Amino acid sequence: MIDAHIHLFLHPGAEDLQTVQESIPQRTIMATIAARDDLMAGFTAERDMGTEGAGSADTAVRDAINRGEIPGPRLRISGNAVNILGGHEDAIGYNPEQHILPNATYANGADQLIAVMREQFKQGADFIKIYETGADSLHDGQLTSPYQYSEAELGAAVHEAARLGKHVAVHATDDPGALFAAKAGVASIDHGFQLGEETMRVMRDKHIFVVPTFTIQEYFAAHGETPQAGQHEQEILDLHGREFRKQLAAGVPVALGSDVGPFPHGTQAREFELMLKYGMSPAAALQADLINGAKLLDWDDQIGQLKPGYLADVIAVSGNPLDDITALKHVDFVMKGGVIFKKLAP
Repeated sequence: MIDAHIHLFLHPGAEDLQTVQESIPQRTIMATIAARDDLMAGFTAERDMGTEGAGSADTAVRDAINRGEIPGPRLRISGNAVNILGGHEDAIGYNPEQHILPNATYANGADQLIAVMREQFKQGADFIKIYETGADSLHDGQLTSPYQYSEAELGAAVHEAARLGKHVAVHATDDPGALFAAKAGVASIDHGFQLGEETMRVMRDKHIFVVPTFTIQEYFAAHGETPQAGQHEQEILDLHGREFRKQLAAGVPVALGSDVGPFPHGTQAREFELMLKYGMSPAAALQADLINGAKLLDWDDQIGQLKPGYLADVIAVSGNPLDDITALKHVDFVMKGGVIFKKLAP
């Protein structure tokens, strides 16, 4: 399986406080455990969408996995995500005199974006993750989320990534930010709670993936800091489910991504169930995961299919996912690159 939206450097609990209270070495150790848990759950390839304040530490994790020093999925990594001053991932609500660092790297305007991207690529990033919208508000069933970068700024970022044969992915929940990102030509719009007709048309025509991440929203709804916070998250999830059906009807390509990290690693096969709940067939969900996930990770000529010349990434479950998608939550056998990492005891 492929998860196109993960956070190895996050775990359940207060996200902002992890950055403040836990050292980068501690978080890196925990990231290696998370990578192992994801692999043992059957996820043999993943796209890490930002270390959330741990800089380029994901480079070391990816490279250690590639050298066979630790178990984990093959990874595409983004380093630290990119955000504007006062944006979605800034450290808001703390004593300003303490100068608490944000969970993303500041870049204000196209010139700073390009400079930050060049540094990220220098440190080993495979792609760039940009926060394009946030924070989200929901009033009378209508979602609003301010954009962070203009279409021209995102276009400059996409152009810079393309110079190196790489791409940009964005966190975007709503228009106009999602539309700016689609017109700029990003590879994926992650979350995509509410997309307008023009945005969906551009995504369909340019084959830009939406990565819905239902599981994290479900988790936040069930684990809100207050009952009111949980209810707010549930209302956004309900809206997202309705809007996702519109995205499917509009022909927007979908890739599976769970946003695992704030909920326990190794449990993200739940995303398949929610994709079915909100309108996909079992076959379509599997194609979104394996075929589209491989394309999004730029490994479509190596993984996602069992065919001669492809890497031997194989899992086995006791049931048929086409009949019962929950079979994917109980993986009995994991092979990655021809190496067996998990098998049933004889």
